[in-house]
Amino acid sequence: MRKLLELLAIAALAALFYFTWTALYGPNHLSGQIPTHFNGAGEPTSYGPASTLWLLPIIGAALYTLITVVSLFPSSFNFPVRVTAQNRNRLHRIAVRMVVSIKAEVLLLFAVLQYAIIQSVRTQTNSLPILLMPIALGVIFLTLALHLVALRRSA
Repeated sequence: MRKLLELLAIAALAALFYFTWTALYGPNHLSGQIPTHFNGAGEPTSYGPASTLWLLPIIGAALYTLITVVSLFPSSFNFPVRVTAQNRNRLHRIAVRMVVSIKAEVLLLFAVLQYAIIQSVRTQTNSLPILLMPIALGVIFLTLALHLVALRRSA
């Protein structure tokens, strides 16, 4: 499962860079002002140069690197239960799976968000799907909650 999540994270990061590269340098490249911030209704509230599209891939790459390094040291995690010699390996496995899952979900969110921003500019709708963020955040928090329950049960 962990390898599949890592592959999903790498694919999402690659897609994020691909969407950005093609939007800025492809045959139908974007130029001028693009929406850079959206309100809760998915309407743009701020605009900036097209080069700001590089922000999400750079943050995504930094998060991928940071979370990958952090997941290498599960013994330094702060667990919500008492860690003993009997449950240590099980707790580490669940915690690492949680961290890798959230990494993949956040990078997937970044890729979908970047794609939606680019499509909103190309179609001149200048809006994002209103349910994109609530659903994405719901999935991330559900993943967190399920893994925390699993950690408590493994104690």
